[in-house]
Amino acid sequence: MYGTVRFDPINGQGASMTTSIQSLDAPLALRMPDTKGLPETADSATDVSVIRTFARALEGMQKEAIVLRGGGQPAWRLICDEGQYLHGTDLAPPPLAFFSAGMASIFTAAISRELNRSGHSHTGLIVAQDAYYGMQGSALRGTMTASADSVELRVRLPADVPTGDYPDRLATAISGTPVESLMQTSLADTFSIERNHKLIATGDVNQSCSPRPGNPAPLFERTESSRAETYRKDIVTKLASAESVFDADHGVGAALKDHQKRTLLIRSQVSLREDGLQQIRVRIHRPIGSVFQFLVDEGADCNGGGHRAPDGLSYVSAGIAFCYMTQLGRYIQITKRAVENYNVVQDTRFDLGRGTVLPVDTHVYLKTEEDEAICRKIVDMAEQTCFLHAACRTSNTTKLCIETDASVNKVVAEAAATKRVEG
Repeated sequence: MYGTVRFDPINGQGASMTTSIQSLDAPLALRMPDTKGLPETADSATDVSVIRTFARALEGMQKEAIVLRGGGQPAWRLICDEGQYLHGTDLAPPPLAFFSAGMASIFTAAISRELNRSGHSHTGLIVAQDAYYGMQGSALRGTMTASADSVELRVRLPADVPTGDYPDRLATAISGTPVESLMQTSLADTFSIERNHKLIATGDVNQSCSPRPGNPAPLFERTESSRAETYRKDIVTKLASAESVFDADHGVGAALKDHQKRTLLIRSQVSLREDGLQQIRVRIHRPIGSVFQFLVDEGADCNGGGHRAPDGLSYVSAGIAFCYMTQLGRYIQITKRAVENYNVVQDTRFDLGRGTVLPVDTHVYLKTEEDEAICRKIVDMAEQTCFLHAACRTSNTTKLCIETDASVNKVVAEAAATKRVEG
């Protein structure tokens, strides 16, 4: 029964962290019947795509999100979990798997379009991606900090594609994607904090100036007037469990230790299916984790997917929200804070025409007996230890290696575009 948890996709079952995904029945990724009642965000620039992610904490390290692409596109409900390294149940992919799948999907779509423009078929194209992250310091001392390194992308071209100038052409194609802009640009992400229904000032993180959309908890409880008879169950599936959980540095509970000094590796491989969907297998190499498969619908272009499965930017956005939620829960658990419930609403903005990205805007909702100073510290430390907010604030360039069936070109091309800095 890999890939399925017991969860009611329409009616929902409560909003507190005591809700568990084990007790209900539905796939790990589910297309919403409609988007009624989901508050979209308006943006003055018509060429900017805004993805709003509503996320709530469930039991333990489990999380659930509704990802709203807007513009008449479907909304998707996604389930996230963690492995044994965080005392998770490993029933669903961790945050970095969602982000890695989305990133690899967008890179692959850009490469496919470049091949098609030059008159070559993308049939047989295989893309492999390694993403590296780090964590070092003490949570209790406030020194624990996450880091993100350059992504390594290996592209095996179809056998009939000549090598020629493809390293430069594909590097240029990749550099024009919004996800590469996210990796290259040093973003100053913004936050707001609501404690027990009252807005409080932020601490070290940048204060959001955008309107707060309200606590997302009721959105997961609302009742739909109708329910689809069937749901596709293979959009996100678990393929294999971790082989071992006894590694001293990456085994059971290792990521909950106060002091950390470790490197994470998330490996993804993309293949193209005959039905036009991308099939992405993501393996959590370090810490020791499981293998999950994602189906992605990129459509004919970055704006045309997301109907048969989530598109790449939706997975990327969900991954950032899930990762931040994990760090909220992790810091609360390590420091033993009395937080009854935490949820977020996150907006990611992508200029698809220019291939750029704006800072991530996150609204945090805490139900807690802790005072305002502690709430600010929780939000600050979650940002400081979030791998994907580290990817946002760090400037990295994807490393590209081109392979063919006939030979392996040992030319590694840095993505060509000049680093973009938001003004």
